[in-house]
Amino acid sequence: MRDYSIGEVARLAHVSVRTLHHYDAMGLLSPASRSEAGYRRYSAEDLGRLQQVLLYRELGLPLKEIARVMGDPSFDSRQALVCQRDQLVDRADRLLTMVELIDRTLATEREGSTMDDDELFEVFGDFDPREHEDEARERWGDTDAYKESARRTARYGKDEWRTIKEEGDRITAGMAALMLQGAPPDDPRAVDLAEAHRAMISRWFYPCSPQMHAGLAQMYVADPRFRANYDDVAPGLAQYAHDAIVASVKGA
Repeated sequence: MRDYSIGEVARLAHVSVRTLHHYDAMGLLSPASRSEAGYRRYSAEDLGRLQQVLLYRELGLPLKEIARVMGDPSFDSRQALVCQRDQLVDRADRLLTMVELIDRTLATEREGSTMDDDELFEVFGDFDPREHEDEARERWGDTDAYKESARRTARYGKDEWRTIKEEGDRITAGMAALMLQGAPPDDPRAVDLAEAHRAMISRWFYPCSPQMHAGLAQMYVADPRFRANYDDVAPGLAQYAHDAIVASVKGA
């Protein structure tokens, strides 16, 4: 079976030689062997591993997280590919919808007409920041957290909501990857992602204490709508995210 030089791998994968050196230094992708002269030689298996690294990168996972996910002894490359495919298909569908929406927006501007509210928010797909607004006001309208969230989000436009969704999607994708490889929800990596989720809420909405985060986690499994947000990504993910958040609260 043939092997590949670092230059050949760089050309095949459309990455730089420097990137491959960096992946080697991180332990993310080390060559299968070295030539007599000491040059890196990559195997077909190495190319498959590089493909998965680049797919995870495309899904927005940081390199350190990719290294931890793929370095776990229970990592299943085939199952990871299935999960990556599902997430990329969802992303492709969403991007196509966004392109179509932009085309319609440009067309209405050329014609001097306007789009209604529903059309403006189609870019978010199933995510509509206004969806539970009335219910949230009724349930938590008197709380400081709700008032702070309302104050902050009143300033947000489509760019901010898109950033929030993309950040949340990255955390969810990381949780799904860990669950599918068999990592327990109290795994340090899952706990780190739970903490990243709490930090995201604090950054964009309101100061979220560990105790408040635990309350949200309970809602994620108790409310069918919130459960579906996770379980549509991977069955069982809502419970996994709940348990990871609980584990993070215990360690706080």
